[in-house]
Parts: sequence; structure tokens; C-alpha cells
Amino acid sequence: MDFRLTDDQRALKRGVRELLERRFDRDALRAAVDSGRLDRALWRELGAAGFFALRLPEEAGGVGLGLPEAVLLFEEAGRALLAGPLVATHLAAGEVAGAAEGATVVTAVDTSGLVEWLDEADVIIGPVEGAVPVRSVDPLTPLHRLPGRAGTTVTAAAHAAAAPAEVSLLTAAEQLGSAARTTELAVAHARTREQFGQPIGGFQAVKHLCARMLVRTEVARAAVYAAAVTADPVEIAGARLLADEAATECARDCLQVHGGMGFTWEADVHLHLKRAWVRAERGLSGAAAEELVAAGL
Repeated sequence: MDFRLTDDQRALKRGVRELLERRFDRDALRAAVDSGRLDRALWRELGAAGFFALRLPEEAGGVGLGLPEAVLLFEEAGRALLAGPLVATHLAAGEVAGAAEGATVVTAVDTSGLVEWLDEADVIIGPVEGAVPVRSVDPLTPLHRLPGRAGTTVTAAAHAAAAPAEVSLLTAAEQLGSAARTTELAVAHARTREQFGQPIGGFQAVKHLCARMLVRTEVARAAVYAAAVTADPVEIAGARLLADEAATECARDCLQVHGGMGFTWEADVHLHLKRAWVRAERGLSGAAAEELVAAGL
């Protein structure tokens, strides 16, 4: 089976990246961090570009593409640290009026009891009575939690029933995009930052860090792309485990390459690590994913 991207898929991926580079560049990212608000104009532009309606049939006003193409879009969103309940709104397209066009922002209650962007959402999937705000480690992902749900243990079977496989796969795609981006940031810094009269990328320890980041990212990419083709729940669980690890560990290694500067507020690396931590709590938990993979084996 040929898993290489087609020309159309590469064009789709390139188009989304260009859109986000134009509309959600570093200045827009920092503005979103400072404001804590969702950019509704950008949300509608994403809708007009088909981000949310990608998998709706053409006769229903959608683009008529499939899960593999959706993964490519969410990979680019993760790379750009695009803010907002993207997964929930994408899955609501065709079911909730205005979601496909980006006119309606949709969020959903997670199996853990967490709700992203509750105050900004127009439609909420699931009951949220009594939800209270909690401090989010990621300034770009405001969170609420339903009372009595903190620390709840959910079995793998319950997770599989309550969280659609698409939630886990699209989240894995976002994690993949973040891992790829932190790898790029680490390599770029290693090429330009000098110590002892040479770029730090010339030192073996830094080379090993960057090589390890690339391997993690590409292994996760292969798993995520393959799971998008098969849509098999066990393969999705495995891909999610690899993508979560790639996103968090690549961000950590990127911080290491940057040294003390990486921990400052002005650097973007810490935002990738914080978002990776929050995404890792969405949908299928690591423990539940491990149970699904183990059962499949």
C-alpha cells in the first residue's frame, strides 16, 4: 500500500499552512495569548476555506474529503498552535447549524469532565451544569471542569464508547504538528546559536537531541497517517500514544536545545509544551490507549 501523499493532499496541506502563516502568525499567536479571546473572524475564514466542512459530502455543502485529509489539516493547526475548540467544531459540522461555515463555535464535554473554551462557545455538546473554571497550564486553552469529575478513572471500554475515535486521531494529528514544529525550532536554533566560536549544532550532545526529536516525530507521523487510512480503533490508540509522546518529549528537548532562553515568556517553545500537556488529557487517556493496544495484541 502506498502511504505517500498525493499531489492534491500536498496542495491541501500547503494551502492550510499558507492560510495560517498569513492569519495566525507569531504576532497573532501572542495577541491571542494576551487577550484570551477567540478570533471569530479567523474562525469564519477557516470555515470559508473548508476546514470544518472538509468531510461533509459536496451535496451538503462540504468538500467531500476523508479522514486522511482531515488529519493533514489538524497537523497544520497543531504546528501553528491554532487556538480554539477545533476538533469539536469540525465533528459538529453538518449536525450543528453554522459549524461548517465557522459561524458557530462548538465545544464538548470531555470524558474527563473538562470543557475547553466554554465561555466562548455558541453550542456545547453535553451537560455543563455547575462547571467551574480551572487554571489551565496553557494560556491558549481556557478550561472548565464539571464538579465531581476530577481524578475520575475511566476504563478503556468506557473511553472507546464515550469518545469518538476521531477525537483521539485528530488530537494526535495536532500533537504531530506540534512535534514537527518544535523539531524545526530546535534545529534552527542549533544552526544559529554559537558557543566557543561555533554553532551549538556542531556539538554531539545537541546533534543527538535533534536526531531523537526527528525520529520521534517521523515514527508518530507514520502511525497517525496509517491510522487515518485504516480508522482502526486500536491503531488510532497506538498512534495517539506515539503522538502524545512525540509532542511532549520534543518540546522538552527543544527547551533543552534553547537552554535558559527557552524557558522565558518571550520564547514560543513553552507554549508548545503546555498545549501538548493539555491535549494529552483530551479524549482517550494514555492509560486507556495502552489498554486498547494491549487488548488488540
